[in-house]
Amino acid sequence: MNTVKASLVTCALVSLCCAISPAMADRIVPGNFDLGRAWLEKRNLDLTDSPQEAMTDGYILVVGQGLPMAGGTPARQRMTAIRAAEVAAYRRLAEIVDGVYVSGQTTVRECSLESDVVKTAVSGLIKGARKAHEEWDPVDGVAVVFMQIGVRGPDGVAEAMYSAYINAAPGKAMLRTAVYTPPVLVADATPAAAQVIKPAGPAEVHDGLIIDARELGFQPALINRIFSGKGEALYDPSKVSQKILVEQGAGEYTNTIEKARAALEARGAKTPMIVKATGLKTMADLNVSDEDVLRIYAADQKSNFLASAKVAFVLK
Repeated sequence: MNTVKASLVTCALVSLCCAISPAMADRIVPGNFDLGRAWLEKRNLDLTDSPQEAMTDGYILVVGQGLPMAGGTPARQRMTAIRAAEVAAYRRLAEIVDGVYVSGQTTVRECSLESDVVKTAVSGLIKGARKAHEEWDPVDGVAVVFMQIGVRGPDGVAEAMYSAYINAAPGKAMLRTAVYTPPVLVADATPAAAQVIKPAGPAEVHDGLIIDARELGFQPALINRIFSGKGEALYDPSKVSQKILVEQGAGEYTNTIEKARAALEARGAKTPMIVKATGLKTMADLNVSDEDVLRIYAADQKSNFLASAKVAFVLK
C-alpha cells in the first residue's frame, strides 16, 4: 500500500506504562502529528494493518501512542510518554508478527507456542526493532513512536524463522510432501498400463510464473507452495536457496496481473506464464489444474525459474 492512512491516531495502540492507570491506558488520545505523517509520505510508506499487508509490503511498520506520567518536569513527561509509546509499538509488532503464516495453516504464534527456540528468536527480533520516528506533542501531552522490522532481508522475520524453525526438524517435517512427477510422455498411445500423455507441442518458453488466486482466500506466507490435484508439490520453496528466500521471499504478492508482471521483471523474468489457481490445499498452498501443472513443469525444465522463486501471486 502506498497511501498514507488518514489518521495516525485511529491506527495507534494505546500506551501501556506502569505509571498510567488502566482507565487512562484504554484511552485513544487525540493529537496532531504532522511530522509523523510527513515522515511516512516522504518515504512512501504506510502503517501495517495486518500480517497479509506485512507479507505484501515486505516490512512491518507500526505506531504506538503514549501518555506521560502525571506531574514531573516537561522533560520527564516527554521521556515517560515516549517510553509508553514504545511499549505500545512493541506490543503491536508482536501481534502482527504472531499472525504471519509460516506455511500451510501454521502461524508464527503457533510455532512459538510449540518451540522455545522460536519464541526466543521472535522475541529477540521484536526487541531489536528499529525506532524509525518519535514525536512528542506537549500541547496534548501525547507521544508517538514508529517501530519497523523487515519481513525479508537480514534481521527480518523470514531469517529468524528459517534459523529457528523452518530449517529445524519440526519445520522440515511440516514441509515434507510428495514431489511432482510428470506423466510419461510418448508420441503415440500404447496399451501400457502406466498413465501416458501425448505431448501437446513444444514446451512454452517462459522465465517466470504468475498465479492468479484472486477468487480464493489465499494467504501470503514465508513458504507458499503450488500443488497438483494429486497433492504433489510442483513449487516447493524449500528447494529454493535460503539466500533467495530470505532476501526476496517465496514470491511477489500483488493485486493485478500488470503489477505481477512488473514485480517479476524486477526479479529478471520478462516472459512469465499466467495460470489460474483452481483451489486451496491450505490457506497458503494453491492447487492448479493437471494441464497447467504439466505446462509449468515443462517450461521450468527450460528456464529453471521456480528454483529462483520467480513466482508472483495475485491476490484479492
